[in-house]
Amino acid sequence: MAASIESLLEEISGVEDPIEELQSLKTAVLSIPVSALRDSVSGQRLNVIFSLLNSNQREQVELCVDILERILMALSPTCLAQNYRVELQGGLTHPNQTVKILALTQAIQTLSKLSHSKPGLDKLFQSDMLKVMKDVMATSDIVRYRIYELVVEISSMSPISLGYCANSSLISQLLGELTGDDVLIRATATEMVTTLAHSQHGRQYLAQQGIMDKISNMIRGAETDPFSSLYLPGLVKFFGNLAIMDSPQQVCETYPAFQNKVFEMALDPDPVMIGVALDTLGLLGSSVEGKQVLQKTGEKFKSVLLRMSQLASAGATDLRVRSLDAISQLLTLQPEQQTEDLLALTESWFHLLSNHPMDMISNISTQPFPELHCGALGIFTAIATQPWGQKLMISTPSFMEFVLDRSTGQTKEAKDAKFALVGSLVCSSTAAEILGSQHYIRLKTYLREGPYYVSAVATVSTEGAD
Repeated sequence: MAASIESLLEEISGVEDPIEELQSLKTAVLSIPVSALRDSVSGQRLNVIFSLLNSNQREQVELCVDILERILMALSPTCLAQNYRVELQGGLTHPNQTVKILALTQAIQTLSKLSHSKPGLDKLFQSDMLKVMKDVMATSDIVRYRIYELVVEISSMSPISLGYCANSSLISQLLGELTGDDVLIRATATEMVTTLAHSQHGRQYLAQQGIMDKISNMIRGAETDPFSSLYLPGLVKFFGNLAIMDSPQQVCETYPAFQNKVFEMALDPDPVMIGVALDTLGLLGSSVEGKQVLQKTGEKFKSVLLRMSQLASAGATDLRVRSLDAISQLLTLQPEQQTEDLLALTESWFHLLSNHPMDMISNISTQPFPELHCGALGIFTAIATQPWGQKLMISTPSFMEFVLDRSTGQTKEAKDAKFALVGSLVCSSTAAEILGSQHYIRLKTYLREGPYYVSAVATVSTEGAD
């Protein structure tokens, strides 16, 4: 088959209208495994296909794209970077959109694969491929977006790779988009900068460039920008992720505009803003330090917590689920975190949800929506390890029967959520004493039987019955 492909390529090079030969070549390259193509095509012959892309005949161009897409899959990233850089660059500016997409896809895949090792990075920058990519960024917003995406991926690998990209000025160009005139590009740039901040060296670089201060100022200035709803959620997500990876207290104290904006968004009528606020509050409240930061705000957070309770009880389904998840994260304490002060804090927050919070969450759990059922069980699971939560459970009529009843919630997710609740109770060192030995033994039996256990029902047949 290798000889057949070579002979077809040779035929094509001497034909004025090679449509028939290209169709035969396409059939040939698709009929053998990609791994076998690597040694089947010489670089000189492949250049024939690249040259045929410069045609006004649509069918010819599309056949060439199909052939190249298959063959280039077989070539190593190093081979592509060293031998086909010029061809890929030409493809990025080709008038045919299909050719442009092929070239962009191959260039990005090549750079991405090379970036995963130090030798690969060296070859990547020796080939000057990033400079080539930079030169074609103005081709379209899609091309620019994909290149930024690639640069962030490479920069996140290591401090060395970040240094390479910084030297190419592509990172500074991306950071400049944060305050550009195009609000959609601004939103995209914010998302990418957030990804870069996932690595410690990325956060250090952003801090050195003053990006945290810049994003904080953008949050402040959003109040006077009629288009801020397009990028504001991304700015808040940036600081929310930063707080979890570094320190909630440090981030909230250094950038108070962030925390104030989260509270504002939680009370906003816009469901998009509310959703981002709920997710961010859940992230902040998932750590002890974050809980303490929120508690320090006093009445502000109490208002937000009441709003979360209202949304959980009677909002759009998506917001109800996100509210329940956020409340669960706020109330969760690991056994080693259960100091007297923190237990008092989570208990006070639970009672702020409603005059009768156990009834409120129980009512949500009985509604015919699996997501709400599981969300409500998540809150019960959060308080199940805490003595005050166990005392509420045992003092609430029929609650333990509800926990042990396998007929409630028939989906896999519901059974898993109930099993997690039972597991949290059984694993607590205080549960046996507070709940009583009878309930505790039944819970241990439930746990031993597993989440999907179905008790056998005996059937008795009567001889001679109709």
